Amino acid sequence: MQKQHALQQQAAQEIAHVLTEALPYIQRFTGKTVVVKYGGNAMIDETLKNSFARDIVLLKLVGINPVVVHGGGPQIGNLLKRLGKSSEFVQGMRVTDAETMDVVEMVLGGLVNKEIVNLINRHGGRAVGLTGKDGDLIRARKIFLTQNSPEADAPELIDLGHVGEVQSIDAAVVDMLVHGDFIPVIAPIGVGEDGCSYNINADLVAGKMAEVLKAEKLIVLTDTAGILNKAGELLTGLSLAELDELIKDGTITGGMIPKTRCVMDALCGGVNSVHIIDGRVAHAVLLELLTDQGIGTLLLRR
Repeated sequence: MQKQHALQQQAAQEIAHVLTEALPYIQRFTGKTVVVKYGGNAMIDETLKNSFARDIVLLKLVGINPVVVHGGGPQIGNLLKRLGKSSEFVQGMRVTDAETMDVVEMVLGGLVNKEIVNLINRHGGRAVGLTGKDGDLIRARKIFLTQNSPEADAPELIDLGHVGEVQSIDAAVVDMLVHGDFIPVIAPIGVGEDGCSYNINADLVAGKMAEVLKAEKLIVLTDTAGILNKAGELLTGLSLAELDELIKDGTITGGMIPKTRCVMDALCGGVNSVHIIDGRVAHAVLLELLTDQGIGTLLLRR
């Protein structure tokens, strides 16, 4: 009995230590906005989905203002496959004709967005789902890719269809929700001057949203431990200059390059810090934001 009591006391002491460790971080970030880009395995695994929702609710309850921007590429691909429509990619970007765009809106603005909203609300939060169409939130600009061909005198322009980039963000509706004690959950769909809907990379939307909201932090959930060196070791802290050098020397490659560029733009745009963290770890957001150790790569403007 005494041994059991001692173990219970030890467990209680550990909980108290965790809470006191979190206190200075809570004090520092109370009233500040934190934009969280939610994607990868954290959106698929049931345990991770619930731990993410609880993290977001806890942040709001202690006075921090989370704004969630989510992706949904695998879910789009799965529904297209079920409908008998193949997915085509050029340079890692989905070719999006009008029919595919309908599916993108259905998945991102409907199924995925509302699932995240429902999860947060089930854990005691007050989440509201948005797309870039709501409140004229995201204005999009159609993008074209270029491809060099030996037979052509000039680079070939590739039309991806309804694929865009952020032209501007009017965050009035997000500000209204944040100050009304709600948690905005944003799907990366924008509207062009032509009135058409455009699918936008979620990392890009999260970075621009963080800039416009003058967020204290941008947190990007990935399926890696963070930014790794060539030996595969985690780099826990980097400056803008060091980040740029890692791209130039080929340490950062493939799909991490556009993600890193979005991060650099956010830092240059006034966001104080960016965290690239492993979304495969339960409660990754809390571990990075409210503990001394953290679990990913911290990027600073310095």
